[in-house]
Amino acid sequence: MAQGKRPQRGGDYQGKPKRVNESRSKTPRSHDQKSAGQQRPVRARGQQSRDVQRTTQSQAAPRRRDVHVAEGNYIEGRRAAFEALRTGFPIKRALIAQGVEGEPAIRELLAGLGEAGVNVKSAPRAQLDAISSHGAHQGIVFEVGRFPYADLSDIIAAAPADRPALVVVLDHVTDAGNFGAIVRSAEVVGASGVVIPNKRAAEVTVATYKTSAGAIMHLPIAQVPNIARALEDLKSAGFWVGGATEHATDVCWDAPFEGRVALVMGSEGDGISRLVLDTCDFTTKLPQLGQTESLNVAQAATALCFEWLRRNRTTLVDAPAMGE
Repeated sequence: MAQGKRPQRGGDYQGKPKRVNESRSKTPRSHDQKSAGQQRPVRARGQQSRDVQRTTQSQAAPRRRDVHVAEGNYIEGRRAAFEALRTGFPIKRALIAQGVEGEPAIRELLAGLGEAGVNVKSAPRAQLDAISSHGAHQGIVFEVGRFPYADLSDIIAAAPADRPALVVVLDHVTDAGNFGAIVRSAEVVGASGVVIPNKRAAEVTVATYKTSAGAIMHLPIAQVPNIARALEDLKSAGFWVGGATEHATDVCWDAPFEGRVALVMGSEGDGISRLVLDTCDFTTKLPQLGQTESLNVAQAATALCFEWLRRNRTTLVDAPAMGE
């Protein structure tokens, strides 16, 4: 990308418009305010006593699930498991659901686990269900250590100096499914890494391993305390920062996506924060012809990642093929 004056920021505020005040009262109506037709018949004193006792017991002893999803200590699903083995990701032990040992994919995984020296334990399917984020473990779960987050400097160093580079920055995306899908798209187009906040945002968990289909093991993920400051560091490294917002003036086809780009995607509810938006060099949006309000953040990020790849295909795609 030619050096020079950065493009003018476009758009006003990003993300979904703020909700207007609803006409409904936020204070729920009490039982005494119910109409006569809604009032329940008075029960006998003995029946009321038993009802109160049952209610108190149910409140005092809620159901518990022994789940460690928030700690991100598990990988579930066969594709993610294969990726963990293929990349040499550290695995503490493998849990195999009872009754699936004879399936070809599981036998192949067991062979790989044996070669890697990983302890394998047969477990009831209910135990895997309790660990799983969506019940989609496919009969295998790996217990792993805490995800090895990278530093922002590692991502900058991974970006080639003489070729286009992409870094995807997530401004408080909170849904683990969206996070994993964005990581998968970023890895597929050859991004150098993904940057996320270290608070109030989705992090690497069992759900992320699953939704990224193991891509998260191939891409550096950096947790930073301040997104705006991270963007300034990326600018100093030669990246132009573009914010994705439906309120931008220009569509992505006209955005300066050539070269080194840091693509900022906002949160599901509020979009990009004002401070982060002010740090962007330009804003952009996807063209839209239909009536749906917008794509979700994962879908939009995928489209924009591939637009970056399309705009840099001469260097990233065509040039290697020409040299063969």
